[in-house]
Amino acid sequence: MNTAQAIGTAAADPAGTGHGTGQGAGRLVAVVVTHNRLDKLKATLARLLESPAHELAAVVVADNASSDGTGAWLAAQADPRLDICSSAENRGGAGGFEMGMRRAMEAHGPDWLVVMDDDGRPAPGGLAAFRALAMHRQADRETGGGWDAVAAAVYFPDGRICEMNRPSRNPFWHAREFLRTLFGGGRSGFHVQPSDYEGPGMQIDVTSFVGFFISAEAVRRTGYPDPELFIYGDDGLYTLGLTKAGGRIGFEPSVRFEHDLSTFRAGGADPQKADAAQRGRFVPLWKAYYYHRNLLLLYRMAAGWLFWPVLLVIVPKWLTKARQHPGARRVFLRLLAHALRDGILRRTAVRHARVLELSREG
Repeated sequence: MNTAQAIGTAAADPAGTGHGTGQGAGRLVAVVVTHNRLDKLKATLARLLESPAHELAAVVVADNASSDGTGAWLAAQADPRLDICSSAENRGGAGGFEMGMRRAMEAHGPDWLVVMDDDGRPAPGGLAAFRALAMHRQADRETGGGWDAVAAAVYFPDGRICEMNRPSRNPFWHAREFLRTLFGGGRSGFHVQPSDYEGPGMQIDVTSFVGFFISAEAVRRTGYPDPELFIYGDDGLYTLGLTKAGGRIGFEPSVRFEHDLSTFRAGGADPQKADAAQRGRFVPLWKAYYYHRNLLLLYRMAAGWLFWPVLLVIVPKWLTKARQHPGARRVFLRLLAHALRDGILRRTAVRHARVLELSREG
């Protein structure tokens, strides 16, 4: 079975124990990455395990060295579909997704994976919608219309579109998106439009790891996220790499997820504006290193030879962020300088302890 056919392949086992032949997307396994957010994790696992076994065969929880009682709580759970893998140290979201996806592939024989953070979860009926989509897409196999991966439409629990999880098309590959971005479109220039959330679905190039479904065949071909990225951009680099290698990712509005970003809603703040502010100010400050280094890696993959003129545009903008870190501007600039060097040289094998050292005063 090739990956273009994967989403249309009929394979539902009512017991959720194998590769049956009947309907849906086959054996679906969820991967949830968590670190010290037990309340969020409890809500996400409760939502996932509401789905019957023929919809969701197993849930792999990648526990990133949580110290808030997560390990003990997970050990006390009796649902046979839960599979817990724990790391002795916090490997960041990238390391967690690499660990969890690898465990799911090696231990559970999936046809499809669906990945998410501990504060992201399917909307009620979200997994059933994915299976219905798979059955619908089966009719497209002859014309190559099936997807290798599917991005869900991600909303805040109050129903607003979650800006940080809005999928996108690479503007360096598509003239319409390039022109829209060039002439002041900003993020909306290359991200899917709000109207697309009411549409029939479309092909995209990049998406997040909240509500990301990927066929096992595509994982075997593409590999796993790079754990050295630690945080930020691991999902963008992975999904853009899948597209660049010939994979087809579909944005499907009928498959809905929720992202419970309560931090951004604190004090009644608009979550989209708060997200924009978050990208300018980093708390804790060490996150600035990973954000800028990994974004350079993503820009390089997206832009090709145009990376170098793009660099001349973005670096001055990044330097102005020092103003948003009063009292720590020198540390911010030090982190940014190391991020620029390592991003340009494509160095990812930098230990987290070294990044923490760079973020200290003195």
